Amino acid sequence: MQKYLGIPVIVLGALLLVLSYFKDWTDKNTLQFCSLGLIVVGLIAHIAIQKKME
Repeated sequence: MQKYLGIPVIVLGALLLVLSYFKDWTDKNTLQFCSLGLIVVGLIAHIAIQKKME
């Protein structure tokens, strides 16, 4: 399961951004930065896990 750890984190960040758009929470910078942080951490985790598996 650790093989796909980065992808759900990226999806969670993206869903949080979409939810904040539809709920009109776009003026809350903390939520936007948390979503961005989740996406970046997910990308880094996915790349690191893939490199480790090679």
